[in-house]
Amino acid sequence: MPITVLLVDDEPLVRAGLRAVLTAQPDIEVVGEAADGAAVLPLVRSLRPDLVAMDVRMPLMDGIEATRLVLRTVDPPPKIMVVTTFENDDYVYDALRAGANGFLLKRAAPAEIVRAVRTVAAGDSLLFPAALRGLAAARGNERARAAMERAGLTAREEDVLRLITRGMSNPEIARSLLLGTETVKSHVSAVLAKLGARDRTQAVIAAYESGFVSPG
Repeated sequence: MPITVLLVDDEPLVRAGLRAVLTAQPDIEVVGEAADGAAVLPLVRSLRPDLVAMDVRMPLMDGIEATRLVLRTVDPPPKIMVVTTFENDDYVYDALRAGANGFLLKRAAPAEIVRAVRTVAAGDSLLFPAALRGLAAARGNERARAAMERAGLTAREEDVLRLITRGMSNPEIARSLLLGTETVKSHVSAVLAKLGARDRTQAVIAAYESGFVSPG
């Protein structure tokens, strides 16, 4: 089955460019388009896309609020990939913190766009660029540090979380730690549960905001 994608951007040329790149792939299908975040929820409900490529800045409803709305009301929700012009944009970070699963620059090369869609749709690795790691660390606070302490991660779970923050997939973590892939999946699930994180992106945000890892 192809990865089904909903494109959301207020610039028709951006949507057209993304559509041209993605529909050229045999495993990706663009099932709809929207020009504003306000149109996302009804389209997600009717089209049931696997992934929403969401512009973060739009005139009526921005990508942050649209992300929150979809995640709050759709079960199961689609993956959401933030699409934006600037990688160090606070709006992008806020969208990821609201629950978006990944990140893509509008100026990305076609191969990068395709890889990003496949990565976010698979959900087993991470798109979280260095500039956003710095923003996450800068927003660190005592509440985040206390939450990390309460999580009570084991030493092995801490190892897994550090590798997740590096963007490693489960097979890559397994090779690095000399573990089986199923064992790594169990550790990842435990990390997410203990941190109260919806996905790997939320776990990485918790890791940086708590000071568990640093952006250096």
